[in-house]
Amino acid sequence: MRVRGAPAIAVSAALGIAIAAANKQKAGEFADASAAVQFLLESCDYVMTSRPTAVNLFNCLSQVKEQVRRLSETAATVEAVVEAFTQIAEAIYNEDVAFNEGIMKHGGAYIMARATTPQVRILTICNTGALATSRYGTALGVVRDLFYKGHLQQVYACETRPWNQGARLTVYECVQEEIPCTLICDGAVSALMRSRAIDAVIVGADRICQNGDTANKIGTYNVAVAAKYHGVPFYVAAPSTTLDPKTATGAEVTIEERETTEITTNMVTKQRVVADGPSLSIWNPVFDITPGELITGGLITEKGVFPPAAQAPFYDIQSIA
Repeated sequence: MRVRGAPAIAVSAALGIAIAAANKQKAGEFADASAAVQFLLESCDYVMTSRPTAVNLFNCLSQVKEQVRRLSETAATVEAVVEAFTQIAEAIYNEDVAFNEGIMKHGGAYIMARATTPQVRILTICNTGALATSRYGTALGVVRDLFYKGHLQQVYACETRPWNQGARLTVYECVQEEIPCTLICDGAVSALMRSRAIDAVIVGADRICQNGDTANKIGTYNVAVAAKYHGVPFYVAAPSTTLDPKTATGAEVTIEERETTEITTNMVTKQRVVADGPSLSIWNPVFDITPGELITGGLITEKGVFPPAAQAPFYDIQSIA
């Protein structure tokens, strides 16, 4: 897994295709402009199949394909096609940076407007920072905003098994900026909420369905259930490119599953640490679905914060997208 994080996947896909096209151009592998356009379209189709759960990739490359088709009408040379596509890819990157900034601004202000203390304690899961986006992050971007403005007392990061994105990436980002951070085991979430005053949970998203059901890193659903029980506001922070009004509910989302060795094998030593036998089976879903009704705080996007309705359906994504 070289690239992870829904926004980063989309941006990397566009930039990666641009690099591949530039390399082919330099090698003289395109006969004419139409051949370059065909390569770009086929590359988009191929890359779109790589990650079925995260919708940013599909939304991004679907829009890119429309722009590529127009290149066949306006770009007369191979060089013009490749240069135009490179500009498209760079624009996607710059757009994601702007989305990060908007999410930070709206999320931080909204949470502090409802805070009862000058500083807040935030819980998050997985990695939603600069290593998952183009610059600041989504959920971790909001945490950054709170920290920069002196409003963050502590962020609690779930380790996020089995890939440990929280332990390996979120903690790394926090340590680099000296953001006050406490790492916890995934199973400690409920105990944390009972023993310490958590002001809000902020998570990212890989896909937000029309009714607000949200696909995110495995374990997010558990956190949402615990937050609901303990009365902790639960927010989802994501750019509008993560919104998917065409998918009615989370039941329609394809959940990616990965190798069983992620659970059975030590990532460092590469040695198996789980007993083996014919009676053992392993289930390793990468994502889960958090029902919209559990997103009690609201959806934080670059356009603003959208709280849930008083009754079902709690969200109308079409009105936000």
